[in-house]
Amino acid sequence: MTKQLLHLVFGGELVDPAGLDFADLSKLDIVGIYPSFAEAEAAWRAKAQATIDNAQMRYFVVHLHRLLEPDPALVTPAG
Repeated sequence: MTKQLLHLVFGGELVDPAGLDFADLSKLDIVGIYPSFAEAEAAWRAKAQATIDNAQMRYFVVHLHRLLEPDPALVTPAG
């Protein structure tokens, strides 16, 4: 079995297309969680293309697997 590399695809309308602040957090579009980057990218691309006429709308792919299992070299010890 291939290791699951979970990816979250979500988006929403931004205050400023050059920034990362959402205009209304209650209106975020949670597209889904996907087991591979290829599937997440396909979902992201479909949503991005469907909303291309709205310059404020932006979708993202978040690598959940990196948050769930961070690189040990990047984690600082507690204490």
